[in-house]
Amino acid sequence: MKLLLNLLSFCLLFSTAVAAEQEVSTTATSIPAASSIKEPTTAIVTERNTLADYPLAPGDALEISVWKEEGLQQQQILISPDGTIIYPLIGTVIAAGKTITELKDALAAKLADYIADPSVTVKLMNNQGNAIFVIGKVNKPGQVFSGRRIDVLQALSLAGGLTVFADDDNISIQRRAGNEIKVFPFDYSNVIKGEDLEQNILLEAGDTVTVP
Repeated sequence: MKLLLNLLSFCLLFSTAVAAEQEVSTTATSIPAASSIKEPTTAIVTERNTLADYPLAPGDALEISVWKEEGLQQQQILISPDGTIIYPLIGTVIAAGKTITELKDALAAKLADYIADPSVTVKLMNNQGNAIFVIGKVNKPGQVFSGRRIDVLQALSLAGGLTVFADDDNISIQRRAGNEIKVFPFDYSNVIKGEDLEQNILLEAGDTVTVP
């Protein structure tokens, strides 16, 4: 009898242990491994930050609305060559060089003289004003458009890169400042080797990159 009782006790303990082990195994497999959890993408954040820093330029097209103001909804406006826009009620406003946020704040400040607590929305419809010209011995010469400021290497890349006949040591960037033209040298072979990196300047709308 004693032997039978010991055998029954052993069977009971064994069944309990197996059940507990299965429960732990089930719980563990229901929790995804840390390596399988995907990190949130940063692409949208990067795009938003890029647009927030973009300096508006002549030729850019904007859509401007003032909330609850029927006559000021979805106004399609092109930034003029002198960098200004003309908006109802307030007239001429300087837009070129400002970010979208800065222009929105400037419009709201001026509209506050006519509208209580104006809520202004500014959208960039196209950035055709931020044109950089790449000419000479590149594979795709012409205008280069960008939603942000780019440097010389990036502009050359967007122009398809240099041809085999390019004089890559004597590239230049021309920038008009009023009635003057500033010229910046660019030695392609040195820059791609990590030398003279100060030559890889940020370009401005209207700059011309010449590859002889």
